[in-house]
Amino acid sequence: MREDCSEANSRSRNAAKAETCKIYIASDHGGFELKSELIRFLNKRGHATEDLGSHSPNPDDDYPDFALTLSKKVSREDGRGILVCRTGAGMCMAANKVSGVYAAVCLEKESATFARKHQNCNVLCLGTKWVSGKKAEEIVDTWLATRFEGGRHERRLKKIKEIERTYTDGYDGQ
Repeated sequence: MREDCSEANSRSRNAAKAETCKIYIASDHGGFELKSELIRFLNKRGHATEDLGSHSPNPDDDYPDFALTLSKKVSREDGRGILVCRTGAGMCMAANKVSGVYAAVCLEKESATFARKHQNCNVLCLGTKWVSGKKAEEIVDTWLATRFEGGRHERRLKKIKEIERTYTDGYDGQ
């Protein structure tokens, strides 16, 4: 299993050549500029990034396409991802359709902390309508550095996984 980003981050403060985690990142046209800034920010912090698009600010692109590409990678690789669009909501909704992805829109450090500590969020969704620059970097840093608490939260995540198993495939709404 992959190393948790928080473990890598804590060692990087104490070691010149510490391991860091790989971050998948994607955006639609509305998040293209912030995504580009975050890639530079994460690379400076020593994280490997994989840019899954959009590769230009094309207003005809569709956020579900990028959310799906990233979410499949995160689910298969037991990784972490960041999605950026105008509100974060569309990306979040699409990402959460993929089994094993637990995406959350975080607009400040506190929501990023709780999304990791309590829900073990593995996909961070940011909306450029409310988040930019240093604020986005602080949210990302917080999200990467925060560990899942487990305990009573593990029980709740098991319930979410059961909902996922029961209602994802072939559920007809009855």
